[in-house]
Amino acid sequence: MPKPLPPRLSLIQGPDGHLALRQWGTPGQPLIVLLHGYPDHSGTWDTIAPLLADAFHVVAYDVRGAGDSFVPRRRADYTLSRLTADFRAVIDAVSPHQAVHLVAHDWGSVQGWEFVTEPSLSGRIASFTSCSGPCLDHVSCWLRERLAHPTPGHLAQVALQSLKSWYIAFFHLPLLPQLLWRGLLGPMWPRLMRWLERAPVPAHASQTRDGLHGIQLYRANMLPRLLRPRERVAHAPVHLIVPLRDRFVSPQLSADLSRWVSELSRHEVAAGHWVTAQQPAVFAGQVRGFVKRVERRRRQARATAKAA
Repeated sequence: MPKPLPPRLSLIQGPDGHLALRQWGTPGQPLIVLLHGYPDHSGTWDTIAPLLADAFHVVAYDVRGAGDSFVPRRRADYTLSRLTADFRAVIDAVSPHQAVHLVAHDWGSVQGWEFVTEPSLSGRIASFTSCSGPCLDHVSCWLRERLAHPTPGHLAQVALQSLKSWYIAFFHLPLLPQLLWRGLLGPMWPRLMRWLERAPVPAHASQTRDGLHGIQLYRANMLPRLLRPRERVAHAPVHLIVPLRDRFVSPQLSADLSRWVSELSRHEVAAGHWVTAQQPAVFAGQVRGFVKRVERRRRQARATAKAA
């Protein structure tokens, strides 16, 4: 089997600094934008993107503070509104006239929910594939509703997710998270992923920096959104890839999203949080199938409109 072609690397100017892009496939094909999570960078898609590049133009970018993208100076520069501005800059650069298919994992998916529920981006996103990263506003509603109706089942769900989310509270502590990333997590990240997640994660020169900077994603966004949730309704079809052995995100968090998403599909997979590394072919297959279904409907709608 021939070795997959490496991505084409480039930089674009975002609203606050440069953003590093990787591209595969042929421009002009339906466009998929891949968005990585924490503490990853766009290279985390290097095994998945080539599996899609035969039929799609695929773009991945380093989120601000990660990989080869610029590093903000202030916590406020990591808010979801600034991340949305970065996404807008990317799609304006690579697909100014064509709606994109957004595919995201972990914190990339948290961002993706912000994008797909942002009214000003309506029509710019053709579909959203979400994995292991919920909408923070939806999580707040989920928690409030279960605490308002404290049945044993509801309390058990809240307790389980609270245990899975222990690291969020830890990341809000002063100094300790940074010390842990510098001394242990950064240098040992690939080994830890192989041991804890059975995920083949290659070493990366920016790994320690990515972990340190990305802590600000939690500090800038978690409490404001959980304490003051907004009404967030998706304006594009959403497909959920739900790892059943996720150590950090409970499958119950995405169990009742139909009131927020008019076109919702869901696929459960026997995998851990880093299903993108554990089962890249399965993940890519889910993305391919969903995007092709959406593209087929879009073509039919255009043909019907033209005939009318």
